[in-house]
Amino acid sequence: MTSRAEILTATRRLIDRDGWEKLTIRRLAAELGIGPTTLYHHIRDKEDLLVQLLEHHISQLERPELPADPRDRVIASATALHDALAAWPWAAEVLTTDGFVGLLDESALWMVEGIVSGADEHGCTQEQSVHVFRSIWYYTVGEILVRAHSVQWPSGGEPPVFRETFDAEKVPHLAAVSGRWHELALRDTYRDGLRTFVDGLLAAGAPGARGPGGGA
Repeated sequence: MTSRAEILTATRRLIDRDGWEKLTIRRLAAELGIGPTTLYHHIRDKEDLLVQLLEHHISQLERPELPADPRDRVIASATALHDALAAWPWAAEVLTTDGFVGLLDESALWMVEGIVSGADEHGCTQEQSVHVFRSIWYYTVGEILVRAHSVQWPSGGEPPVFRETFDAEKVPHLAAVSGRWHELALRDTYRDGLRTFVDGLLAAGAPGARGPGGGA
């Protein structure tokens, strides 16, 4: 008998080694030393397999107690989402597929619930709350994937060397900062950007609500 735990462990091993795009039921069966038909007693298809793997990954994460303050809850939930995916960038790529998040079990959606509930309680309408989540989601996934792809340059080659100078007549501001651009671009500014981003989204979604600085 092949257990669900063994299937998920082998799936994770294949993804870490070859990438999630190359994962197939046939390759997984070969990795386990069983026939593909046996796997269908546990999973429906590749999509179901990835959903189960993601749900298992999320279930292993430490779940922090989210703040009562709506704005702080949005930030804490988004930060937890970022940290969970930063440790496993391929999951962020999988979840960019249209509708994939909607396939996850409710128990795996507590970070999404935290963002939406925080926006709701801050005074946003349902439409605005969804917009807040989607905007934070795009910002978070984009940051994770850019950093992951920068570290793992395609084909094992060296990343391009950042240019040292720009034509000051065409792009004067880039020319002025060019000597520090690469250094500054490598800094981890996700949390600072997130706080600013959330404040702007909540202010736009609920203009009558008072922000952390006391202003409308």
